[in-house]
Amino acid sequence: MLKDLVWPDEGAPEAADAAPAPEAPPVDVLRAAFGRYATGVTLVTCLDSRHQPCGLTVNSFSSLSLEPPLVLWSLRLRSTQLEAFSAAPHFAVNVLRQEHLALSSQFASRPAEERFALGQWRSGLGGAPVLTDAVASFECGLRGWHDEGDHRLFIGQVRRASQSEGQPLLYHRGAYRQLSVDT
Repeated sequence: MLKDLVWPDEGAPEAADAAPAPEAPPVDVLRAAFGRYATGVTLVTCLDSRHQPCGLTVNSFSSLSLEPPLVLWSLRLRSTQLEAFSAAPHFAVNVLRQEHLALSSQFASRPAEERFALGQWRSGLGGAPVLTDAVASFECGLRGWHDEGDHRLFIGQVRRASQSEGQPLLYHRGAYRQLSVDT
């Protein structure tokens, strides 16, 4: 019989007979283990407080709920774009296709003012930039955020979703990957 998983109450005293919690693995070991999990690659976008487009490459995107329709993604607390996304009432998640490798790299490494030079964009809900040829896009209202560890978790309520044909761009073991052709 499965038991419900419950997050431990950090304020609760440890039971006298409980074993001490194991030490966390070293960061390099943890990063390598996390890298074994293949993820899709997205561009998350919004408008900042000056109504300028803001965006970055994100692979921490996940569906959260169908009813209501919610998505989740995370951003490092040290990110220069944290303030913009925390204050923006809307954001868009653009799921990249294999042909978008250069666009993903541009959003991951170029200065903010140069990121939108590539790609075809349209204005989505709240002005959030939506990539017109994304394999999928989710236009969201910001439902809330929560700081945990060294990241802020953003939850968005999906207001619009679209999809198109094509193969998604993947990230695995520190490199971009492609799906093989179905046989």
